[in-house]
Amino acid sequence: MSKKKIKQAYEELAKNYNALIDHKPHNAYYDRPNTLSLLTDVKGKSILDAACGPGKYAQILISKEANVVGFDISPQMIKYAKERNHNSATFFVHDLTKPLKTLNDESFDIVLCALAMHYIEDWNTTIQEFYRVLKPNGHLVISIEHPFFEYIYFKSTRYFDIEPVQCTWSGFGNPIEIHSYRRSLHECIMPLTNNGFYIDKLIEPKPLKEFEKLDPKHYKELNEFPAFMCIRAIKKPKT
Repeated sequence: MSKKKIKQAYEELAKNYNALIDHKPHNAYYDRPNTLSLLTDVKGKSILDAACGPGKYAQILISKEANVVGFDISPQMIKYAKERNHNSATFFVHDLTKPLKTLNDESFDIVLCALAMHYIEDWNTTIQEFYRVLKPNGHLVISIEHPFFEYIYFKSTRYFDIEPVQCTWSGFGNPIEIHSYRRSLHECIMPLTNNGFYIDKLIEPKPLKEFEKLDPKHYKELNEFPAFMCIRAIKKPKT
């Protein structure tokens, strides 16, 4: 799968994504509250917002007096992240699959990566980099598409494979084709536990009540079967 397609999609989405992200139901009343519940007190903490998009998570964390560094593959998303946060954080363009050469070892208390890991075929290099930049006992918090939901949604017949998939998003303006990778639960967990982390908490989230007012159909569905999964993993000491 071409990274170019993923980057191009988000470049096209950026303006509408930024405009709608504050109250888009799946983001504002499903992903964000559940993912943020896995973060401990962030005041004074150094947080890496990996694949930060237009900087909404950063905005929330900065309001709680965290020190945030964020990056995204899309220059347009980084532009909106800077505008949204009035240069109160450091943002830069970077590919999530590449080593974070500009960031020092053990320089962050928390790494946050929301709804982005599914754009990566092999998670190992990315997870190894998260481990490297985290301080001892640092937290990695990720939200991902639920592997069981994706298996059903994409009508897969090869559960154990990591397979390229695509769908069309129509909730951010003009329909746009999104390319990603579907994987098993095993392939979501083992890259963490094989690369120096242990799973501290896992949430199969439910939507907030505010979701129902904006999208009653999906509110009902998400209360019956999860679409996302949120994980907190802790950096183990090196042995």
